[in-house]
Amino acid sequence: MSDARNVLGGLLQVCSVSPMTGFVRDGVCHTGPHDIGSHTVCAQMTEAFLDYSLQRGNDLVTPVPKYDFPGLKPGDRWCVCAARWLEAAEDGVAPPVVLDATHERALRKVSLADLQYHALRAPEVPNP
Repeated sequence: MSDARNVLGGLLQVCSVSPMTGFVRDGVCHTGPHDIGSHTVCAQMTEAFLDYSLQRGNDLVTPVPKYDFPGLKPGDRWCVCAARWLEAAEDGVAPPVVLDATHERALRKVSLADLQYHALRAPEVPNP
């Protein structure tokens, strides 16, 4: 069990185990000295973000079996680099963020206010 913290100050929660995400592929956006890209933001993929990332040379769609990478599709959750997420936010294509699964280290690059603005929200249920 990890004592890593999320951006809200609580214990860091699982981002995704299907597909298995995280810099060390443990399902959690853990980080450490070898994680130069700071894969600390748990985001739910959107087609706009996947296209944006591909245009910047980071293909998150094509499977790479050699690295147990299944390729991502809209709706998948993935630990993304804080700087790339911020870049996408500034360009209007930031994917929604799962705050309780986003590592506190993301705050070195991204403000809590920006993350909260893009927080994944439950869908609205219409009143009958």
